[in-house]
Amino acid sequence: MKKVLLSTLLCGLSMAVCAQPGGGFGGFGGFQQQTKLETSQEWKDVNYAGDDQAFHNCDIYLPKKEAKSYPVVIHIYGSAWFSNSSKGAADLGTIVKALLDAGYAVVCPNHRSSMDAKWPAQIHDIRAVIRFVRGEAKKYKFDPSFIATSGFSSGGHLSSVAATTSGIKQTKVGVVDIDLEGSVGNYLKESSTVNAACDWSGPVDLTAMDCGDAMKMGENSPEDMLLGSKLSQEPDKYRSLSATNYVDKKNPPIIIFHGERDNVVPCCQGKMFYELLKAAGVKTEATFVPEGGHGMGMYSEENLQKMVNFLDSVRTKK
Repeated sequence: MKKVLLSTLLCGLSMAVCAQPGGGFGGFGGFQQQTKLETSQEWKDVNYAGDDQAFHNCDIYLPKKEAKSYPVVIHIYGSAWFSNSSKGAADLGTIVKALLDAGYAVVCPNHRSSMDAKWPAQIHDIRAVIRFVRGEAKKYKFDPSFIATSGFSSGGHLSSVAATTSGIKQTKVGVVDIDLEGSVGNYLKESSTVNAACDWSGPVDLTAMDCGDAMKMGENSPEDMLLGSKLSQEPDKYRSLSATNYVDKKNPPIIIFHGERDNVVPCCQGKMFYELLKAAGVKTEATFVPEGGHGMGMYSEENLQKMVNFLDSVRTKK
């Protein structure tokens, strides 16, 4: 019965998030469409790929305090990769607000869903956003010397993969040849590297989603749908999807937040990621919130300030 109920829930959520910008699965922090941000300038529905597709649109926010240029954080919504249009619900009243108040420009992009295209299309989209930030730096007052990614749930996954694969355009994972760069957008000569990343409750090892006490996803998990496969059949595909697979000493600094009571993405995902990063010698910090759920109880002022302090420390030591 539990599997049937969950499968029904996931189907409903996938339809809902694809139909409207609403956060969805893994998105308690995202239901903030009515949030009024204090900004100096905003641009909505800017197409970062030059193709007029809504799933390649982004929203751009500049801090209220004006400056010649701003360091940039690309913040990615959570949706179990089911949504292609939830940028308007990307933790606006929490993470985005904290970043703007701290002087960061924030870019909230859409990306293709698992219904639109299979992996690695999603990381191709995020890398296109990074290149767009560099290519359009003058127009939007971006400071391309500091670009970080951030994300919640599946957005945390994409943020983490963008960081651990930073500088890698193509590689082989077991029997899988994976193109991590893609050819989306008009700025293919720009770099898609990032300087730091924030992972909020992200699934980072898709070969080990049963590492703790969490929801059982039934016959088809979100990662199965993203890959069009099964872990038992093609484990290398799941490794290619995992941020943990690419951890090495060259990774940029990464900060992790995860709730101990997360019943969607088990907290052991964040803990494994943290230990791997530490062992590799990567600058990292982690906060595991005892009463934190999947989004619920995670966005305290203390945690938001930890995120800002971490990014500031990376930026000032560059």
